[in-house]
Amino acid sequence: MSLRSTIPATTLLMTMISTAATPPVAKKVPHTEQRHGATITDNYFWLRQKTSPEVTAYLEAENAYTEEMTKDLKPMQEKLYQEMLGRIKQTDLSVPTKRGDYFYYSRTEEGKQYPIQCRKKGSMETGTEEVLIDLNVLGAGKKFISLGGFQVSDNQNLLAYSTDYVGFRQYTLHVKDLRTGQELMDSAERVTSFQWAADNQTIFYVTEDATTKRSDRLWRLSLGNTEKKEMFFEKDELFDVRLGKTLDKNYLILHSNSTDTSESQFLRSDQPHLHFTLFLQRQKGHRYDIDHREGQFYIRSNKNAKNFQMLTAPVSDYTPANWKVFIPHKDNALLRGMDLFAGFGVAVSQSEALTKLDVIDFRTNEWKSIAFSEPVYAANPGGTVDYYSTTYRYSYQSMVTPPTVYDYDTKTGTSIVLKRQEVLGGYDPANYVSERLWATARDGVKIPLSIVYKKGFKRDGKAPLFLYAYGSYGIGMQASFNSQRLSLLDRGIPYVIAHIRGGNEMGEKWHEDGMLMKKKNTFYDFIDTAEWLIKEKWTNKGGLMIEGGSAGGLLMGAVVNYRPDLFRAVHSAVPFVDVMNTMMDATLPLTVGEYLEWGNPNEKPAYDYMKSYSPYDNLEKRAYPAILVTTSFHDSQVSYWEPAKYVARLRTLKTDKNELLLKTRMQPAGHGGASGRYDRLRDTAFEYAWMLKQVGITQ
Repeated sequence: MSLRSTIPATTLLMTMISTAATPPVAKKVPHTEQRHGATITDNYFWLRQKTSPEVTAYLEAENAYTEEMTKDLKPMQEKLYQEMLGRIKQTDLSVPTKRGDYFYYSRTEEGKQYPIQCRKKGSMETGTEEVLIDLNVLGAGKKFISLGGFQVSDNQNLLAYSTDYVGFRQYTLHVKDLRTGQELMDSAERVTSFQWAADNQTIFYVTEDATTKRSDRLWRLSLGNTEKKEMFFEKDELFDVRLGKTLDKNYLILHSNSTDTSESQFLRSDQPHLHFTLFLQRQKGHRYDIDHREGQFYIRSNKNAKNFQMLTAPVSDYTPANWKVFIPHKDNALLRGMDLFAGFGVAVSQSEALTKLDVIDFRTNEWKSIAFSEPVYAANPGGTVDYYSTTYRYSYQSMVTPPTVYDYDTKTGTSIVLKRQEVLGGYDPANYVSERLWATARDGVKIPLSIVYKKGFKRDGKAPLFLYAYGSYGIGMQASFNSQRLSLLDRGIPYVIAHIRGGNEMGEKWHEDGMLMKKKNTFYDFIDTAEWLIKEKWTNKGGLMIEGGSAGGLLMGAVVNYRPDLFRAVHSAVPFVDVMNTMMDATLPLTVGEYLEWGNPNEKPAYDYMKSYSPYDNLEKRAYPAILVTTSFHDSQVSYWEPAKYVARLRTLKTDKNELLLKTRMQPAGHGGASGRYDRLRDTAFEYAWMLKQVGITQ
């Protein structure tokens, strides 16, 4: 194998921009590898050299070109930004959560980028505010800050939290004494999850590998003792480790998880000096997780139950022989999990791209469903933390209803509104319509679509339309509210979420039918959805704007290669487009653990299949739609060089005059872009302004 991993010093790596109308040209430096008997040449492999001045120069040249090509957008961008900002209540307060004697909440202040984490003792009305974390202070003078985790000890005296100042998802653990405000010396690097033990002195935490970023080691640290003890190492590179705690605070749960197999260990929270106990040894294909309530383990398992079932077993003998079915398997509903309280439990399930919340009263064993009135909505558990609560908090929203926090009274079966997000500027949900549509894929499968549009919209095929999808990792997209989206709707543009295969909106089979050797179903579903929307006169080819990020960026790259004629404008955010080079490099973050999602390209059949859809590898000399690619230089999930290489190669092949732009956030930023709320809003305004211009809307 010939690996030309370094660039000869004699090779001048230059990028240039000669005029405003001339895009940068990335130098070609052939890099060859032998793969399955074939010689593969990659002319842009050199762009992976993150510390190279030539790489920085190329990215900066692309940014300068993008700036030049979009300078006419600035008035529209500013107009959109002011519209979006004008809908936000900038100084606001979250719904408080009661933990012991304290009410915890976050608040925002006008002009400040980040929320402030606070608490009051006794009551919200009479208690004195304590500021626990102010990210505006911690992030002062920095371009980025992200709060990774936030855990208060059982006695409310200590706070453990983690921060990242770069965007590389590399979090440092801090411990703060809330009685004195002092930051304790105990800290750790590369921490991904953590929990307090019941003694309020011991903290367990998981760290990631420095190279692969795989969460693989569990540690125990007692405050005041700088010696940390390694408790567990996950050797299998297909597995990640995460740490949780049961709601009754009795057990710490260590979960080892791969795409198709999992394993749990447990430890009494009041016995932190002991070792974790294995619940059930991993078996290939068996995914399970555990929880605890009143001397019983609750086991969510897919053993002979593709969409999972819930079983119980006594703590005294939890072997499978003692497992009893508590919630049986359903072919048409995915059991996502269950929240367990002293007096009741709430099963969270999903069917037809909608979430269901079903409540059981453990005294009577009677079930009730929390009712939702709209045909398309998003509902999720709201973080009830009191194990002895008689109410259940949940959040609800739809594509027309702003996020709303409810408390469900388990005794009366009624829901009480605690807070609905204010949308300023006279927003009236009655002026908009949200529906569930069903497109038909080429193999006859029905694809659920969530659509929202302004009332009075004329379906005559003449209007532009914004189509979004993801379709990977079994992550379902919810029909949520977004006030920024109103800038599209008010300009007569419907917004559609396509719940394509690869997610879990229609159950586990929906995921399985869009992964591995069936991955192309994801792309075909999106294309077939687009064609169906055109056929049904929701839009036309000249007005179809599409967007996807990360694995959704892979989707964008693939569908544009398959059907470049079908779309007018494409926003591809932090896109996973260089599939083969990434998945052939086991040293990169995420690679090995994702063999079970995409396939292992070291195996020839998987290699051939993946290569047949990899966007970077399948670019051809032909016309493409207008494409905007956005990324972050410090993104750890999809490295900046994937979109950079994609754009560099596409520039040499595209035969059209449509815009191809690459915008890289060079300062600290993450996979989701900027961390500050105003910065994110400006980015969205820019992206919308660019998309709208492509369909002829400049006001």
